[in-house]
Order: sequence, then C-alpha cells, then structure tokens
Amino acid sequence: MADAPPISIKGVLIEDTKVVLLENERGEWELPGGRPERGEQPAVCLMWEFAEELGADIEVGPIVDCWNFEVLPRHHVMIVTYAVVRGHRGELRISSEHRRFGWFPLDRIDGLPLPEGYRRSIRAVAGF
Repeated sequence: MADAPPISIKGVLIEDTKVVLLENERGEWELPGGRPERGEQPAVCLMWEFAEELGADIEVGPIVDCWNFEVLPRHHVMIVTYAVVRGHRGELRISSEHRRFGWFPLDRIDGLPLPEGYRRSIRAVAGF
C-alpha cells in the first residue's frame, strides 16, 4: 500500500475584490499556508502560517475545497483550503519562504501561473 500524500492547509484571503498570493521557488503563485505539525489542528496551523509568511493575524472560516495536487512529477500533496479573514488590515510583510507576495484582482487570476485548484478555491470564496 502506498503512503498517503502529505497534507497542506491553505487560506483564501480576499479584501477589496483582491486575493493575496505568494510566489514560490518554482515561479508559481500559491495561497498562504503550510503543513501542520503532528497533532496540530488545521486552523491553528493556518493561523501560524499566515503570521509567519505574511505577518497577518487571521480568523479561520469554513473549509472551501480539498484536492490532490501533483506538485512535481510523482510528488503529490493533499491541499485543503479554508476561507480566512484578517482581524485588522495592517501592512503585510514577506518571509524568506517565498520570493514575494501580491494582491491580485479576482478577475485577473486566470492569467497567473496558479494551479487550477487554487483558482477554484478563490472563486468559491469570492462567490463566482
């Protein structure tokens, strides 16, 4: 029996019709988040990841989607996305884990190098 893929918890943060995304080392945009530690609850993981990656204090809402993503050939990750909101709208900062971050208009996400599952999650939170 093959091992189960690792799990990554991601958050969809939309403000003023824009979504925040991070650019990874492969030159792709992705949602903020990461892998939970053993025994860590998904919401706690997501709060820590947003604080670490963007300096943001968030509240975690409902699960939006769950999908299997082939990150690299034969390397799969189970992605679980949640809707999130910030407690206050302060300046965001980027960590060393990513190249940069950006706020992207919702009507422009189709033109980004962004996995389709992330697009689907963004659309679900945005309501379109």
